[in-house]
Amino acid sequence: MLRSVSALLLSALCMGAMAQTSRENFDFNWRFAERDVEQGQLVTLDDNDWQPVNLPHDWDISHAPELSAPSGNDGGYFPGGICWYRKRFAADPSAGSVRLHFEGVYQLCQVYVNGNLAGEHHYGYTPFSLDITGFLNPSGKDNVVAVRVDNSAQPNCRWYSGSGIYRHVWLETFQQGAIDDPSRLFVRTGEIFGISADGTHADSATVRITYSDQPDETRTYRDVRLWSPSSPTLYDVQVGSLTVKHGFRTISYSSDEGFLLNGKQLLINGACVHHDDGILGAMAFDAAEIRKVRLMKEAGFNLIRTSHNPTTRAFLDACDSLGMLVIDEAFDGWRTLKTAHDYHDFFDTDYASDIAALVLRDRNHPCVIAWSIGNEVIERKEIRVIQTARKLKAAVLSHDDTRPVTEALCSWDDDWDIFDPHAEVLDIVGYNYMMHKHEGDHERCPERVMWQTESYPRDAFLNWQRTSQFPYIIGDIVWTGLDYLGESGIGQFYHPGEPDGEHYNGKHFPFHGAYCGDVDITGWRKPISHYRQLLWNRQTAPTLYLAVKEPAGYHGGVSETLWSVWPTWESWNWEGWEGKPIEAEIYTKAPAVRLYLNDELIATLQVDSTTEFKATIPLTYQPGTLRAVALDADGRETETRTLTTAGKPAASRLSPDRPTVNADGEDISFVTLEILDADGNVVPNASVPTQIAVSGEGILMSAGTANMQDLEPLTSPQVTTWQGRALIAVRTTQKPGKIQITASSPGLTTSKLTLKSVKGGVSN
Repeated sequence: MLRSVSALLLSALCMGAMAQTSRENFDFNWRFAERDVEQGQLVTLDDNDWQPVNLPHDWDISHAPELSAPSGNDGGYFPGGICWYRKRFAADPSAGSVRLHFEGVYQLCQVYVNGNLAGEHHYGYTPFSLDITGFLNPSGKDNVVAVRVDNSAQPNCRWYSGSGIYRHVWLETFQQGAIDDPSRLFVRTGEIFGISADGTHADSATVRITYSDQPDETRTYRDVRLWSPSSPTLYDVQVGSLTVKHGFRTISYSSDEGFLLNGKQLLINGACVHHDDGILGAMAFDAAEIRKVRLMKEAGFNLIRTSHNPTTRAFLDACDSLGMLVIDEAFDGWRTLKTAHDYHDFFDTDYASDIAALVLRDRNHPCVIAWSIGNEVIERKEIRVIQTARKLKAAVLSHDDTRPVTEALCSWDDDWDIFDPHAEVLDIVGYNYMMHKHEGDHERCPERVMWQTESYPRDAFLNWQRTSQFPYIIGDIVWTGLDYLGESGIGQFYHPGEPDGEHYNGKHFPFHGAYCGDVDITGWRKPISHYRQLLWNRQTAPTLYLAVKEPAGYHGGVSETLWSVWPTWESWNWEGWEGKPIEAEIYTKAPAVRLYLNDELIATLQVDSTTEFKATIPLTYQPGTLRAVALDADGRETETRTLTTAGKPAASRLSPDRPTVNADGEDISFVTLEILDADGNVVPNASVPTQIAVSGEGILMSAGTANMQDLEPLTSPQVTTWQGRALIAVRTTQKPGKIQITASSPGLTTSKLTLKSVKGGVSN
C-alpha cells in the first residue's frame, strides 16, 4: 500500500519572516558571571564587574580542553559548570502579553524577572517561552532579567553540548484575540493537482490553515512551482499579522515504490549532523547555521538528520531556502541512561512538552519530512519500550499527523529480530549500521520501509548500491556529514604514540572531537566526500577526482577505527619518501583513466561499478606533478586533475566566504587561511603558527583547524595551521564600516583582508 504524506511549509516560528505585534531582538547588552552567584537574581545586585557579552554565547568554547574536565571523552573535555546572565530592559505590560522566548539554553536554566522566578526549563535543545507580564514594572521603569544556567552535572551528553544561552532570545508582545502567535498557526498543503511529469510544477494546489481553535481556512493557488531539493521554491502565506513561507510538495513512501517526492522517486543521500558549529562551539549564529547547510548541499547531500536533538530555527530556514530534506530528531535516549546525567533524568516529566516545543516550532517547514523520536535506546529489550514508542508517536501526531514518525534502531548483539514489534510502531524504520539485515527483514515484513539512519563512511559504495537496488531501502544517512566537537576520537586514524582504539573505549585526550565527517570543520571536503557525491549524483557531480593515500609507514604506521577511512589527501608533498611506494586514488564516472607523473604515463585503467568507480594506482614517489586524465568511450582524454609538489611556506592567503556582511552585530564572516609557497601554491602539509588580528567594525570570535588534537583555545588569536589551512570567524558590530583582518607568521609575508560591513541587504 502506498502511504501519502501531504506537503508542509516553512516554520511558523520563522522569526525573521513574520510580522508580529511587537518583537525585539534580546541578544545584546547582557552581563555574564562565570561562576555561581548567591542571590544572583536580586534587582539590587551590583553586576558592574560582570563581563559584558552579547548572545549567542557559549562559555565552554573559550576554554582549552583539559584531561580532568568533567565532561570527559564524550563532551570533548570542556568544563561545564554553573553561570549567570543578567540584563536590564524596558517593556510595557499594558501593551499585551509580554513573553521572553529562548531559542535554546544549555541547560537546566532558571529565569528570574525583577527577582521573581518566571520559569525554568530543563532540556537544552528545545525552545521555550515565558509569560513575564505579571512580573514587569509599570511602563517607563527598568526591569532586570537574570538567568541561572546549570551545566555542572557531567557528563550529560555523548557529544559537545556547549554551555550557556547559546541561541537567540526575543522579547515578544502579543495582542489578545489577534492572530499573532506563531506557535498556534499550522499551515500545510491540502491537495496538489496536475503535477507535471518531471515533478517540478502543478496546475493548482490548496493550502489548509489552522489557527488555534478557529475554523480551518482553505486557499487555492494556480500554476505553482513545487518545492524540492533541486528547486526550493517558497511562497508567502499571510495569516493575520503572520507571514509564513510556504513550499508546495508531496511525499509518499512504500516498500515497492520507494520514496516519492512530488510523484518522482528520489534516492535519499543523507548526512547526520550534530548541533555545534565547529570553531564557534555551540553559538548558533544564523550565518553559521546557513553555512552548515550550504556545506552539506555542496557535498551532494539531499537530507540531514538532526542527530540527536532539535536543531535551530535558522538551520531549518536554511534547509527550506537552499533545498535540504530533514529528519527532525527529538531525543538521543529515553528512560535508561547513556551518560550519568542525560535526558533520562527528565524523560517522564518533560517528553510531552519537549515534543510539543519541537513540533509546534517546526511543523510548517517544507524541508522536514519525518519526525524521529529516538536513537539507539538502551532499553530496547524491555517490553515497555514498545509502549514508550507508542506514547512518543502519539505525542507527535497530536500536533502534526501529516508526516511519518521514525526512530533509529540498533543492535549490539545478535538479538535484532526482537525489534519487530517496536519497528511496527514506526512509519519508516531507521537502521543504524544494521542494513545487512535488510533481506531477511523484507522477507519477514515485506511492507516495512527502511532507511539506514547511520552508516560507516567507508561503506559508501555498498550503501549506495543497496539503496539503488532495493526500493524498500529509501536512503542511506552517513555518520557523519560534518566533523564536530566531542565524542572524542571517533573517525580518527592513529599514528604510533597517539591514543589508540575506538572512541568508546576509554579516554582519547588530547583528541577532543570527531573526525568521521565527510567535511572537516574548516569546510574542506575530504576525498570520501567527493567519492560519495560521485556515487549519488552521477549526472551532476564532477567527472574526476584525484587524491593520494598516505603511505602506511610515512608517520610510522596507520591504525584505523570503525568510523574512519584511510588518510587520503589532495597532496603531492611527501618529503623524505622519495623512491618509495605510494598510491594515487582516482574517483571517476568515466569508463577509463590515465595517470601521469611528470608527463610520464604510469597506468591506464578501466573503471566501472565492478571497481566501485575507483582506480587505485601504485607508483614510486618523486616530486613534481601528478596528473589524472579521464577517458571517454572512444579513448579520448576529456578531463584532467593535477597535484603539484609545493615549495616551502612563503606567505598566507585570507579568503572570505562573503566579502560584504551585515552590520547587525550578529553576522559572521568565515575566512579561510591558507599557507602558500613562493609561486602561490597551497602547501598542503604546512603547520605554521599564525597570529590573527581584527580591527574596525568586526570582532574575532574564534580561529581553529580540523586538527582534533590542537589544544589552543578556539577563541585565542593564535592558531597553527593544519594540512596548510585554518578557519577564522569574525563577528560584525552594529556599526557599518570596514573590517580589517591580518594574519602574521614568523618568516612569512603578512596577509591582509578587508571586509565591508553594511546595514541590511546582504544575503547569507
